[in-house]
Amino acid sequence: MDSIFKDLRFAVRSLGKNPGFSLVVVLILALGIGANSAIFTLVDSVLLRPLRYADSDRLLLLWETHPSLDGMSVAYLNFRDWQQQNGVFEHLAAYRYQEYNLTGREQPEVIQAAQVSASLFPALGIQPHRGRVFGEAEDRPGAAPAVVLSHGLWERDLGGDPEILDSTLTLNGQAFTVTGVMPPDFRFPPFQTQVQMWVPIGLGAEEMHERGNHPGIYVVGRLRPDVTLEQARQDMDLVAEGLGKQYPESNRLSRVGMDWLHARVVRSLRPALLLLSGVVAFVLLIVCANLANLFLARASGRSQEMALRRAIGAGWWRLLRQLLAESLVLTLLGGALGLAVAVGGVRLLTALLPANTPRIGEIGIDGGVLLFTLALAVLTGLIFGCVPAFQVSRSHLSECLQDAARTVAGGFRRHRLLKGLVVAQVACALVLLVGAGLMIQTLVRLTEADLGYEPLDVISSDIGLPESSEYDDAREVAAFYRELLQRLEGAGGIERASVSAPLLGGWQTSIRIEGTPEPAQGESDLTDIARVTPDHFRAMGIPLLRGRHFTEADRDGSLPVAIVDETLAERYWPGENPLGKRLSVETDHRAGEFDWRQVVGVVRHVKNYGADQESRIETYLPFWQKPVREATLVVRAAPGSGGHPEAIRAAVAEIDPNQPIGEVRGLEDQLDRSLAGRRMGALLVTLFAALGLLLAALGIYGILSYTVAQSTHEIGVRMALGARREQVLKLVLRHGLLLTVVGIALGLAGAFGLSRLISGLLYEVSATDPLTYLAVPVVLALAALAACLLPAWRAVRVDPMRALRYE
Repeated sequence: MDSIFKDLRFAVRSLGKNPGFSLVVVLILALGIGANSAIFTLVDSVLLRPLRYADSDRLLLLWETHPSLDGMSVAYLNFRDWQQQNGVFEHLAAYRYQEYNLTGREQPEVIQAAQVSASLFPALGIQPHRGRVFGEAEDRPGAAPAVVLSHGLWERDLGGDPEILDSTLTLNGQAFTVTGVMPPDFRFPPFQTQVQMWVPIGLGAEEMHERGNHPGIYVVGRLRPDVTLEQARQDMDLVAEGLGKQYPESNRLSRVGMDWLHARVVRSLRPALLLLSGVVAFVLLIVCANLANLFLARASGRSQEMALRRAIGAGWWRLLRQLLAESLVLTLLGGALGLAVAVGGVRLLTALLPANTPRIGEIGIDGGVLLFTLALAVLTGLIFGCVPAFQVSRSHLSECLQDAARTVAGGFRRHRLLKGLVVAQVACALVLLVGAGLMIQTLVRLTEADLGYEPLDVISSDIGLPESSEYDDAREVAAFYRELLQRLEGAGGIERASVSAPLLGGWQTSIRIEGTPEPAQGESDLTDIARVTPDHFRAMGIPLLRGRHFTEADRDGSLPVAIVDETLAERYWPGENPLGKRLSVETDHRAGEFDWRQVVGVVRHVKNYGADQESRIETYLPFWQKPVREATLVVRAAPGSGGHPEAIRAAVAEIDPNQPIGEVRGLEDQLDRSLAGRRMGALLVTLFAALGLLLAALGIYGILSYTVAQSTHEIGVRMALGARREQVLKLVLRHGLLLTVVGIALGLAGAFGLSRLISGLLYEVSATDPLTYLAVPVVLALAALAACLLPAWRAVRVDPMRALRYE
């Protein structure tokens, strides 16, 4: 142990004599280790750590499946039967998202909430921070309304009132009793970070009495300790088959889908995080190769010292241990600085991530990350320090004393390891650049994608009218929205205003086409439907291709009509005029109502779910024929006016001071937020690729500079004998560019293989895109040429007389 400390002290003194070299090594290490630690923190926090629920490895997410649709929400009555008939779960709990209007305070507010069954909290194994959660007696129709608050809502909006328990909040015009406050770190559902309170789902059970109604409910289950996932699937298949026989009209084709809750939470993030992990691993390889080059160059200058020490009795292992000690000191310093880089990097990454990123509040450096950083630093030190140490520690005195003939060509032949490391850096840098090029092209195509509407100068806000005496029937609901539109259309700077229920992503329902065989129960084709007011398509900038828009005459009691998108028209009436055709849509799941409607218009297909997401056919219905309480207000403002969000708030407040509205947001901003994850991924890959390119260029520069310095005598001899400067220049450039060409060839082969792994992250870009595979080698070759020029310029400026005295 004493000898180890002596080695470390000697290593510190030795490195202190060359502070410039030590500083460069520590900084390069800090970048490589810091980048890897920051990305590992993301991977560990999101993908590896268990969810913050008791024994979360036994939690499953369940949904209904159908031959034409997977991932379907669960009918409430089916959920209740699953609870009673399964034999594999300790608890089954239902949840769905819901918005509530919080009134009775200074300013009405829209609160993001989740309606959940009372079994949710036992299923998660979570106890409240204050008070209690609601029980089964409160999770049924007719019970006294109860609510459990998030810690953030209690502290931020309610001032952390210690007397909050048993007080009431007015939600949607109804008094809810506060029974408890959850812990600060409690999040559920984990997919949605904005949920601020939980209310019993059973309060509205009477409205979900139809098994054909799938009202956005999903189910969380806790497996019994001795049950496997496959056993759970088999058990629930039997339950679903029994319900299919008992209720053939609604359940004949329905089955149960399930997966681990953790896997479903991180499913959308896994490909991007794994890609980033691979990218920073490549960066670390380049760092190791670069540092190995630096150590080899430094070690070559110490070959005579090491050979002399061996000649006077120092053992091979003693010298190897001394050189490894120097590597270890540098890597520990680099690791410590890299940890600081990682802390800053994690903060930056968290700020760049979209606010609705699952588990974003759990991202942070913990003991596991510290151990990872330490292990990475030690491993990196061994990788870049072992080979140079092994080579130099085996030096012989006679060889070193005879090694006086230094030539440019000979220098390269004798330093094959240096050359191989440079080739490896170039190859890794090319793979990173190809990945960055593909990701950037994907982002550009997503940004420029034609979505079917014009988002510029369009703002929107969600409005949910409560089920109260003020809005007791459809006429009162219609009156509110009519007056709102009239007020906004008369406001300055507003060109169009409309109401849509919903906006960008309709309710999915069954569709039937007149003249085609009636499908079997549960086998109908599906369409998204949205109820819109007459000016909706003009407000959204959706082109009308055929027919007419809705009018004020399309109201309750008038001819049922519909406008369809071009995709639906081409699918069901190819080559025909769809105007006047009839289709039937299921307009009321609960009652199983279908009504025949005449097609009066065809509009452009809209990519409701984003450019890179599958979009379904769309059917539009007149809002005034059946007004609904929850809708989205859409306003097209005059160009450059900013959208007038204050006019929207004022108009709503004038009609009903107790009616809150959701966030007023621009459609362009929404699109921009939807691309935030893609943008961050492309940015990080590009930054790491640029770092790899820089390190590869430094590697080429370093080996050429070292070789020129070693070959000063031979260059002087050549020039003294008449060699022209351009000949020396070509000689140096040829060696540098040869390494680059070999690295590019190897990198292209690797990129062809690895780029296919990220094909799922690309949009309208081939994994073997010719433009990328042509542009990247050119960029890399130009960077290599720039790295070669300075050493080559130094070579041609060698003074022959001084060089001849070099020895």
